[in-house]
Amino acid sequence: MGQKVLFFGDVGIDDTIALTYGYLNDEIDIVGVVSDYGNVSMEKTIANVHYIAKMFNFPKEVKIIGGAEVPMTGEQPTFYPEVHGEYGLGPIEPGTYEGVIENFFEIVNLINQYENELIIVNVGRLTSLATMFILFQSLMKKVKAYYIMGGAFWVPGNVTAVSEANFHGDPIAVRVVLTYANNVTIIPLNVTDRAIVTPEMVNYIDYKGKAPLIKPLLDFYYKFYKNNNPSIQGSPVHDAITLMASIREDMFSYKTLPIHIVLRDEQIARGQSIADIRPYIEFGEQEKKHRIAFDFDYNYFFNDFMSVMTGEEFK
Repeated sequence: MGQKVLFFGDVGIDDTIALTYGYLNDEIDIVGVVSDYGNVSMEKTIANVHYIAKMFNFPKEVKIIGGAEVPMTGEQPTFYPEVHGEYGLGPIEPGTYEGVIENFFEIVNLINQYENELIIVNVGRLTSLATMFILFQSLMKKVKAYYIMGGAFWVPGNVTAVSEANFHGDPIAVRVVLTYANNVTIIPLNVTDRAIVTPEMVNYIDYKGKAPLIKPLLDFYYKFYKNNNPSIQGSPVHDAITLMASIREDMFSYKTLPIHIVLRDEQIARGQSIADIRPYIEFGEQEKKHRIAFDFDYNYFFNDFMSVMTGEEFK
């Protein structure tokens, strides 16, 4: 059995690529998906997860849990149909989910069931994860580690000049998580923007037939990115590389630093992630530090991603 993973996501295109990678990789055992607002509404992300689960015949033991519908800021969330499509899956219309949505507190059962061996991978807004820390701080100490897709450190943001979407969408939740969580690894845009899957890679994966959703999803995604940046060579798979980080420690290079999240509702600065790199400051024990990925080995990423998604060994 693989690494036990509880996946938090606002399931759209890149989340689906991550879930596909996880499903096809024997080293990962996804035990649950917490489906949040973000790319689209929570109701649509729930429908997307059930669509994916049916297509890949996920085991019945995999819990599909309803997560947050709005951020801790008290605002109505902003959705991004131009990026992920009206339903979150590009050109695909998964329909509505008419069944019972698994209760949010099923997360408690999963953490207790897999005590000290469960990794949480959060690739969407952090509202649901922050809620767990507000309600169950002692319980959350039973989680082995946290991998979070979010932030942008000295590179351009993708919502404002300095802010990444997950951190911008609910900066209060980010602050809560980074205050209370231990053993956190952040995979920011510094890395994820360069985790590119080219059209040629997509076509070959589609030809091999193990990942049937990848071509319509990443063709749609690539069109959006190409319109914004004509020089881009493919689609960045932000969420897949974050999930990969949970089992591919040696793919990345890290620094462990204090992080500040800008909360104020200022259009440009809101959600900005600031790492303190001043070498002359001696931080006290109360100053929490978190591990940030600043670089990765693209060849390693290419070989691993292609091997898993095609069933062939790439070296």
